[in-house]
Amino acid sequence: MIITRNEGQELNATVTNFQETLPAGNRELIVVDDGSTDGSAAFLEEMPEVRLLHSDGLGVARARNFGASHATGDIILFSDAHIRAPQGWDEHIVNALRGETVGAVAPGIYSITEPERRGFGLDLAGPDLRTHWRVRRGPGPYPSAVLPGCFLAMRRETFARTGGFDPGMRQLGGNDNEISCRFWLLGYELLVVPEVEVGHLFRKTTPYEARWAALVHNRLRMAFVHFDAGRVERVLRALRAYDAFPCAMAMMLDTDVFDRRAQVAASRRFDDSWYFQKFALEC
Repeated sequence: MIITRNEGQELNATVTNFQETLPAGNRELIVVDDGSTDGSAAFLEEMPEVRLLHSDGLGVARARNFGASHATGDIILFSDAHIRAPQGWDEHIVNALRGETVGAVAPGIYSITEPERRGFGLDLAGPDLRTHWRVRRGPGPYPSAVLPGCFLAMRRETFARTGGFDPGMRQLGGNDNEISCRFWLLGYELLVVPEVEVGHLFRKTTPYEARWAALVHNRLRMAFVHFDAGRVERVLRALRAYDAFPCAMAMMLDTDVFDRRAQVAASRRFDDSWYFQKFALEC
């Protein structure tokens, strides 16, 4: 499933890539056009083999949930609209999902424009909840604290059981951090599949207006939903350095964040201290 907004020719290239790398009789291509104004998804109107859905600026998390609600396959792959996957990727991804406790898997990611830049899963890099890419650890699927959301696969039953992406997240940024942390706390494993490397177009700017306050909001929401009081305070101190902090904080407090916290706490198996200790993360 591809989420797109003003992707230009990248959407066409990504759809073509999936058509070339997935068996025709065993695929369901869904594209959610989340409010494009550049006409980049119009070509899909002439492609009955691709299911085109329209939404109006839901943001990454809710657009993915919207698309997933229309999926019928046993496995859902959430993909950005600017990727290049290799032949045979699907077999490795599907095999990695066979473990009963596996919640989601992702490949290694490299930059389309700078192929020497590549990473295999991510870590949280400090109390401002930035991430940094990890180097390849070795062969075979192995655990990662955070999986990249640009190419993220899970079983449809896992999506249904967990509720998918947090619908309280705004626009883009931080969705992969939140869902990764939550899956670990719920008792699922997240695995990197290093045998597959997928190209991703990393941009310095987005093809649509994205507010910095939304990104800061998402980091705040993750902390307030999942972290203990001491860790929340450290996140607050770090994020106060951003000009968008007051706006982001006001946005967050005007949401269901505390209800969400109680809901997640009631169903998780581990707490945030376990998560940070397991992966030797600092926050």
